[in-house]
Amino acid sequence: MSSLLQGVNLYLIGMMGAGKTTVGHILAKQLGYMFVDTDDIITQAAKKSISEIFAAEGEEGFRQIESDVLAQVCAHTKLTVATGGGIVLRRENWSYLHHGLIVWLDVPVDLLYARLAEDTTRPLLQDPDPQGKLRSLLEARTPLYSQADLRIPVTAEETPAQIADKVIQAIPSVLKKQQTEENN
Repeated sequence: MSSLLQGVNLYLIGMMGAGKTTVGHILAKQLGYMFVDTDDIITQAAKKSISEIFAAEGEEGFRQIESDVLAQVCAHTKLTVATGGGIVLRRENWSYLHHGLIVWLDVPVDLLYARLAEDTTRPLLQDPDPQGKLRSLLEARTPLYSQADLRIPVTAEETPAQIADKVIQAIPSVLKKQQTEENN
């Protein structure tokens, strides 16, 4: 499979709680790639949590740091990259993402909420109605997420390994399509 990708990075996009990090680790192992989580790079570089960055810099400041990190990450190859849920909001990020294969882990709001209900570290969920907030974020981002090369619908019954297998099985269909478009 990694020979099919020819070193092209795999970028996982989707909402917080979609499983990008968990599935990304599995995919990296299966592909023989390194795994990178843009949020981890941001927190290590800033020496602050995402919440602390949001508090100090606001969402706009955080998004700029996120774009800077993505620009550096896309200079490398053979990476599986878990991105922050809002990385799709900035047009400049799409130019970086398009250097690789973009995979949207599409998870329903109810499942996202179940996964995140106990998580107090998500700044965008510090809301009186976190489920409503998730729903509105997903509605706003869906047109952006849908620009991904692959959309992988996720259900509550699937394990991270099964989701990773769905991604692996779907990759050839996209690569064939891209190669056909390049040859025309």
